[in-house]
Amino acid sequence: MLQEKVLNTIKENNLIQKNDKIVIGVSGGPDSMCLLDILYCLKDDLEIDLVVSHINHGIREEAEEETKYVEEYCNKKNIPFFVKRVNVKKLADEQKLGTEEMGRNIRYNFFEEVAKIAKANKIATAHNLNDNAETILMNIMRGTSISGLKGIEISRNNEESEAKNKLTYVRPLRECTREEIEEYCKQTNLNPKIDKTNLENIYTRNKIRNKLIPYLKEEFNPNIIESLNRLSNLAKQDEEYFSEIVKQKYESLKIGENEKEIILNLKEFNNLPKVIKTRLILYTINKTIGTTQGIQKINIEDIIKLCNNNIGNKYLTPNKNIKIFVRKGKIFFTTKS
Repeated sequence: MLQEKVLNTIKENNLIQKNDKIVIGVSGGPDSMCLLDILYCLKDDLEIDLVVSHINHGIREEAEEETKYVEEYCNKKNIPFFVKRVNVKKLADEQKLGTEEMGRNIRYNFFEEVAKIAKANKIATAHNLNDNAETILMNIMRGTSISGLKGIEISRNNEESEAKNKLTYVRPLRECTREEIEEYCKQTNLNPKIDKTNLENIYTRNKIRNKLIPYLKEEFNPNIIESLNRLSNLAKQDEEYFSEIVKQKYESLKIGENEKEIILNLKEFNNLPKVIKTRLILYTINKTIGTTQGIQKINIEDIIKLCNNNIGNKYLTPNKNIKIFVRKGKIFFTTKS
């Protein structure tokens, strides 16, 4: 039954096409093993090739056992298996990052490394309906915009890798609940490995998963997961509408564009509603330097003020890669490198 649900998700969202080569991120836990097993069962019908990417974080005693478990599954099914062993905690301390953030960076960098080696065009991760609900709650608590209410997108193009516009992340389990996934693992005797750290309320996501969501279910809404995912879908529709408007405005305001600089019409920009100004700034920054990472709300507010005041001898550097200034009725977005 779950295979059919996943297949429908794939088809409805055009996640996978014939001849795709897909790197699957597999930890050995229920979610990723369910994804791996289902895609393996569907691979002949879908006419795709699979590759597995596994990170041994070196944090827990069970790490080697998990690596062996995933490797044995891949060997039995004749699936190419790539493993990276790394001391995440040590690297996190050295780079002054949280363990979670460091682990995520390592995972995604390795996914793309494997994709390059294997000449794959897609990366599949095992994010599910519960993960999406948790992400939305995390974003709400951080003060998100509509974009953050989308949660985890069912597919996205990677904007920052060497494989720009060629590498797509897909989440075939995005419409499946954690309960459905665990039941599938039982029925198919997968016997996945359980990461006991997921039960520890050290990290924000674990607290949301283990404490907040059960509380909301019991006290307010037993269907909170489904409700948050309806919100996610509605936010996605709104975001898609705004994105199309912003693209149109960008083209109408654009005066010049090259590899190092984009120039927009200042007067027409100032006549736009603030909600479009904000999105247009982010869109233009992304077009200029390929990312909006590190751009905060206060940076956007400052850029809007700069444009409203039309001060020609001032400039802003919202991050180290871009410089923004106005001159003679134009807004300049210029790369600093």
